[in-house]
Amino acid sequence: MLTADPRAPGLMLGEDVQVGAGVSFGAHVVVHDGTIIGEGCVIEDHAVLGKRPRLARSSSARGDVGTLELGERVTVCAGAVVLAGASVEEEAILGDQSFVRERSSIGVGTVIGRGSVVDNDVQVGARVKVQTGVYLTAGTVVEDDVFLGPGATTSNDDTMARHDSEMPLRGAILRRACRVGAGTVLTPGVEIGEEAFVAAGAVVTRDVPARAVVMGVPARVVREVGEEDLLERWR
Repeated sequence: MLTADPRAPGLMLGEDVQVGAGVSFGAHVVVHDGTIIGEGCVIEDHAVLGKRPRLARSSSARGDVGTLELGERVTVCAGAVVLAGASVEEEAILGDQSFVRERSSIGVGTVIGRGSVVDNDVQVGARVKVQTGVYLTAGTVVEDDVFLGPGATTSNDDTMARHDSEMPLRGAILRRACRVGAGTVLTPGVEIGEEAFVAAGAVVTRDVPARAVVMGVPARVVREVGEEDLLERWR
């Protein structure tokens, strides 16, 4: 049951919500039962935290759903929705109207851009930069220091739902410090190697080796990332 809370206009809190010291709430925020909000978090206007998933009868996303936990100094921007069972580590930023689903994890200092979707059972590492309008499909793994350009899309089902529930979905795997350009499409199960570079608009249908530069439809290797462009050079 939701109860009005005087800390902000229109703030509604569910049962057993834990709010750390120094948390700031915007107007008309809704926090559902059991949500844990760490110290110093900023929750902006119209954000919804800890909502339970509502699934179709045929959905493959079924599974246990725990509580939502936000680490210290997390920012949840205006209109963002973060479901129960997600975990967001300290100093991450979830942009305006972003959407993070159950059993997904967001690492330390990661930024999820405006309107981007982190589907169920996605793992996003630390210091990841997810730009505007990115879709990370269920089962995707994104390691530390990855960059995803605006409108990048991942997929996980070669048959587009023409199979039974016994056939597993296959999200993409993005290895440490790879860069994926704007408007790219990653097909089910592909792996983007460490420090690889996927050019804007590419359609990736096969694994990309570490440090490879790929472009085109379908994407092909054109050269290797130079030493001057490796992440360590820019730390």
